[in-house]
Amino acid sequence: MPIDVYLNVAVAGILTGLVYGLMALGLSVIFGVVRVVNFAHGEMMSIAMYLTVLLFSGLHLDPLVMLVPIAAVLFVFGYALQAGLINPFISRPEHSQFLLLVALALIIVNALLILFGPDARTVQTSYAFDSFQWGALIVDATKLYAGAAAIIAAALLFAFFRFAPVGKAIRACADNYTGALVVGLDVKRLYALTFGIGAACVGAAGVMMTLIVDVTPMIGPAYTLLAFVIVITGGLGSMAGALLGGLLIGVTEALAGLLFTPSAKSMFAFAILVLVLLFRPQGILGKRSI
Repeated sequence: MPIDVYLNVAVAGILTGLVYGLMALGLSVIFGVVRVVNFAHGEMMSIAMYLTVLLFSGLHLDPLVMLVPIAAVLFVFGYALQAGLINPFISRPEHSQFLLLVALALIIVNALLILFGPDARTVQTSYAFDSFQWGALIVDATKLYAGAAAIIAAALLFAFFRFAPVGKAIRACADNYTGALVVGLDVKRLYALTFGIGAACVGAAGVMMTLIVDVTPMIGPAYTLLAFVIVITGGLGSMAGALLGGLLIGVTEALAGLLFTPSAKSMFAFAILVLVLLFRPQGILGKRSI
């Protein structure tokens, strides 16, 4: 098989992996600060995907135009969810948090199934079959736009946590919960903001995923599992690790689909997870616990 084919598939995998990374970035941010594992992460992304499909079919709004508004809707949803439902469970045992979020995931999946049925929905934009060519490299336009939007969103998130006063306060809560309380930070509000930011990340990723895949109610659990694979591979709580894990899984899935069958993609993604857990249990960019 010509080397050009491998190159094109690898680039497509990188672009998809950027969206995967943004999705996992939301999960990593929530866990890194709030120390709650969001087992409804993919289901929240499916909400954003269905909002995109509804607005596209009803108002003919381009998904890229809807990216910021839908991310804002998911931010409000995540903020309210953390402030009203999850905060009382912060101090409870981990199995209580697990049951709460699994129950939320089941509610979301079944609500989407009731509202939209089991059939797949799709978004067909005017540029769905466009591509760009640079020499032997041919890049799908939808994946290029989705990957570029993911890079911009991730860069804004990194800048927020690096330079914004609220971002620094959230990092302080993650580093030292007791110290944050001592200096007078409103930790519960910052936790709600963090969950909202994580939800906004997965909402933005969901909008971009509608350009790449069809939407069904059962897509949520699959992407929750994928997000966990990516975050564990990159390192729990590491934002850079989430992006790196997304890129690695995206390229692996693309090459596995080319060399074997598309149904084998998940097998190779889990194989990478097993190798990482064997040789670097803390993840590629994770910090080893003492």
